[in-house]
Amino acid sequence: MKLYSSRFAPSPRRVRMYAAEKGIALEIIEVDIAAGAARSPEYLGVNPLGELPTLELEDGTRLVESLAICRWLEELNPAPPLFGANARERASVAGWVDRLMVHLYQPMVNVFRHTHPYWSTRIVQVPAWGEAERLHVLAEFAALEAALAGREYFATGALSMADIVAYTSIDFGKPSNLRLGEQHPHLKRWYSSIGARPSARA
Repeated sequence: MKLYSSRFAPSPRRVRMYAAEKGIALEIIEVDIAAGAARSPEYLGVNPLGELPTLELEDGTRLVESLAICRWLEELNPAPPLFGANARERASVAGWVDRLMVHLYQPMVNVFRHTHPYWSTRIVQVPAWGEAERLHVLAEFAALEAALAGREYFATGALSMADIVAYTSIDFGKPSNLRLGEQHPHLKRWYSSIGARPSARA
């Protein structure tokens, strides 16, 4: 299987990290987003939406959207279960993933797009919106800090897709100077634990 990916984008990284935890071998095809390769005719022939990641199967079928790709891989490779081992765990993982995507990842994206110089010639930036979203992210950090008190992982008693989404999202905050602080001891403990896993370097 081929994964069209970008080294610094959080969505492809979710898939790489998930696959590493599962021991699933993927051929990585690097797409240089900064150079505009995702909008090139060659890549648009792979994914007409011009987005990453794209997973190309052996029969030529192509799957898009990181969470959908990981759920498909989970169907074929159920152990270890990263979307939950039973109905209750699957509901917990799904709830956390939904929350993290809406309240952490998407605001992180908005801060980056509307405040970082990289986007100044690529979109119409609204800096005030970006700064408002920064406050949203900081509020979510506080909520996640409280949620992790006495817990090793977010959704279940083991690493799950929720932890992968949270870790890759928090890492994505670095270019926007959104980092964990001393007021986040539980989050920092969890972050260090996840970061020590080999999959964090996938």
